[in-house]
Amino acid sequence: QVQLQESGPGLVKPSQTLSLTCTVSGGSITAAYYYWSWIRQPPGKGLEWMGGIGYTGSTVYVPSLKSRTSIFRDTSKKQFTLQLRSVTPEDTGVYYCARKDGNRGSWYWGQGTQVTVSS
Repeated sequence: QVQLQESGPGLVKPSQTLSLTCTVSGGSITAAYYYWSWIRQPPGKGLEWMGGIGYTGSTVYVPSLKSRTSIFRDTSKKQFTLQLRSVTPEDTGVYYCARKDGNRGSWYWGQGTQVTVSS
């Protein structure tokens, strides 16, 4: 069974770049038709899909974050990374990586990691 684990800093200062890495075990990051996503949940708010990368390497970002967001992968390490630039306290929340198995398949989630943006 696939397992996903987020890693990265728990505290980031405003204006800096947040980098989080999702490490995948028990599966292939390039297998069709997996789609690899980053989702976050600010305190007291709902889940927000941020963007994702397909098994071919194509990326999509939510319009509100597109200008600040990059997602890329390292297939040899079975990792994909989120970069969120110019962070503000509004970016505070729990960040998750997840796998979607095709258009109609199941979601598989990491445990999430808390990120706080504060000076």
